[in-house]
Amino acid sequence: MNQSPNIRKPRFWHRYLELPPNVLALSLVSLLNDTSSEIIYPLLPVFLFITLGASPFFIGLIEGFSESVASILKLFSGYLSDRFHTRKLPVFFGYSLAAIMRPLLAFVTSWQQVLVVRMTDRVGKGIRGAPRDALIAASVPKESRGLAFGFNRASDHLGAVIGPVIAFILLSYIASDPQTPTARDYQQVFLFASIPVVLGLFVIIFFVKDEKRPIKEFDALPIKFSIREFDGNFKRFLGVIALFTLSNSTDAFLLLRAEQSGIRPAMLPLFWMALHFSKVISSIIAGNLSDRIGRKKMIVAGWLVYALVYAGFAFVDSAWQAWTLFIIYGTYFGLTEGVEKAFVADMVGDEKRGTAFGFYSLAFGVTVFPASLLFGLLWNQFGAPTAFLTSAAISIAASAALLTVHSRPKEV
Repeated sequence: MNQSPNIRKPRFWHRYLELPPNVLALSLVSLLNDTSSEIIYPLLPVFLFITLGASPFFIGLIEGFSESVASILKLFSGYLSDRFHTRKLPVFFGYSLAAIMRPLLAFVTSWQQVLVVRMTDRVGKGIRGAPRDALIAASVPKESRGLAFGFNRASDHLGAVIGPVIAFILLSYIASDPQTPTARDYQQVFLFASIPVVLGLFVIIFFVKDEKRPIKEFDALPIKFSIREFDGNFKRFLGVIALFTLSNSTDAFLLLRAEQSGIRPAMLPLFWMALHFSKVISSIIAGNLSDRIGRKKMIVAGWLVYALVYAGFAFVDSAWQAWTLFIIYGTYFGLTEGVEKAFVADMVGDEKRGTAFGFYSLAFGVTVFPASLLFGLLWNQFGAPTAFLTSAAISIAASAALLTVHSRPKEV
């Protein structure tokens, strides 16, 4: 045997150290933005339900409608970033809108006002999402796309670990009784949420660079705003994404279910932190793994984990069960979020990748609003177990449908 023990493939962590500056900068921006967002999000369902008197249906309306607006806007922002061959400007504008809107939650007095603020915040997400993903895809070679998107999602989720810790500390310090915070206590915490995202704007200005194509190439390949620009396999993938998203209602319902199972409101930020810590670890591992064993296997595995968790939440009746399910739930995100985006990037060329990410987000957006409304209605009419089991069944059907999508990517 002549094998040399000194000749080794690059170590797992070494691949992350070789990621280009654009990916690192955009991942830092994601971390800061999600730190800001997740100071608010784990407290918002209870704030709406207990303080403002919103029912599960209206919580689903607020989150579902807001996410739908964001997803639909990604279609247009992605196309425009292709059409005018610039990604950085819409990314900056989208994050700027978030920095302006989030502090306004400190002044709301009704769920209708929360709807307006959340929807406008999500407009910013819709503007920045597809151009940011296209910029990440253009910054790395094909064999490292899963790694790059996994790192970006891990950074995003790390912000969601930091944000709830900050919320927990602030709420514990501000509230006279952290177990039963008042409306004013929540609103004071919300005021702090704009600070991290403002820091992210400076990172975009100084460290993010556009990956521009030559003008000649752009003129020779004008981008049409049409789904007909894409092949049947990509369209089939979009249909499957839309089906799965019908099961994917807002996580606000999971937080509400956790509170009902015995987790006190003051502990919800830490509960949310545990979920995102699970997302960080699984995103780092799964993104790298998808470059080696294939995207489709990872996505199917993630969707089946999702079904298992939702079936578990149908019958959860204690705090420890909710903690366990939430930690497992985090692996679903790691197995799917970055991997799905890398799958999209594999299937289309750079010249129309922003548009492709826009259609991917649209497929999510057309059913995420009905998903949250359907879940809220099922909960109101038939109880939480029926709502959770219905979502689990839909996600299993989507997993089977994904097997019809070809996993062999184009050479792009």
